[in-house]
Amino acid sequence: MKLAIVNLGRILTGEWREPYAQGDGILTEDGRITKVGTLSSAEVESADVVIDAAGTTAIPGLIDSQVHNTFGDYTPRQKTVGFLESYVHGGVTTGITASEVHTPGRPKDPAGVKALAVAAQRCFEHYRPGGMRVYAGSIIIEPGLVEQDFADIAAQGVWLAKAGFGAVKTPYDYVQAIGWARKHGMITTVHTGGSSIPGSSGIWAEHLIAMNPHVSFHVNGGPVAMPDEGFPKMVYESEIALQVCTAGNLRTTLLLGDMVRKADQFDRFLIATDTPTGSGIMPLGMMYTITHLASLTDMPVEWAIAAATGNNARVYGINSGFLQEGKDADVVLLDACVGGSKNDPLDALRNGDIAAVAAVVTDGVPRFVGKSRNTPAGNRPVRVVRCDIPQDYTGGGH
Repeated sequence: MKLAIVNLGRILTGEWREPYAQGDGILTEDGRITKVGTLSSAEVESADVVIDAAGTTAIPGLIDSQVHNTFGDYTPRQKTVGFLESYVHGGVTTGITASEVHTPGRPKDPAGVKALAVAAQRCFEHYRPGGMRVYAGSIIIEPGLVEQDFADIAAQGVWLAKAGFGAVKTPYDYVQAIGWARKHGMITTVHTGGSSIPGSSGIWAEHLIAMNPHVSFHVNGGPVAMPDEGFPKMVYESEIALQVCTAGNLRTTLLLGDMVRKADQFDRFLIATDTPTGSGIMPLGMMYTITHLASLTDMPVEWAIAAATGNNARVYGINSGFLQEGKDADVVLLDACVGGSKNDPLDALRNGDIAAVAAVVTDGVPRFVGKSRNTPAGNRPVRVVRCDIPQDYTGGGH
């Protein structure tokens, strides 16, 4: 399938160093972006579907790098079906598992945690709820795992490992296992902050520095933040990616956002939601954290969007997160909301408002065009102007 998006008012790349692309169009084919810029009439005519963006702003699809999936589009923590599909209506096109820790009756023995990770990875390999790509299957590090266990699951396609919920005596007991996971090419993540569920314990900066994972999950607290003196240690004494989450502590989110920019460490700053958890389901969680950073600090809104897109993609080594040739064709069109005080979506986010999600494309396929279920309508009439495929892309209303 070939898709053309035309009449864009602005294109954000997802790269905070060079946030804007020239031109007013995006062309995709077979799930990849083939051109960002000015499309010729022949390129537009060759498309199977043409979307008139009506002057809206294109950004890469948001990447929620801490989603608590289990199996299917269901969260037992909140007893809700369809939450992932609902997140797509908030502009989220990719979810990355925080491990399947909320699976009812989850196993805790080495064979069980390996089987759980492999099963989750396989179940979401081709399953796209609402069009969202979910990278599932993260082994939960438990006592009894040996190096060969990590080699085994890595060979089966599992590339994520999570520490923080295992039955260890102290957080330092994770150090060796994280080293094994890294040795076998896995991205390692660690719970950060106070206890999030009964049975878990606090993990602070000194623990993280000793473990040296790739990502400190919800470094701003999930939901309870570590002491403030830990943040400079994480920024200046480690190279760990620092993920802030909507379901965490807002004050420390803003504190860390300022700190990483002053330290010239913005590549390490990631945005996620850490949902669904006890904090609930947040289809607009990514948008809220972007607008909190853009309106309550002097962080450029383009940088906040990059922290929710390109920064996540770079740290996790995935092919989405950027509006660039060759990247996965995941595109979100943003507008200012009807009735708001701003007429531009970036100005709205700087003002503390959410933006209207006017269309979402994942894998080069429009998932809805014109209106989102989860945001107010936009000011501009985004629509499909030509479709040679028997498909209605208008999506559902509120």
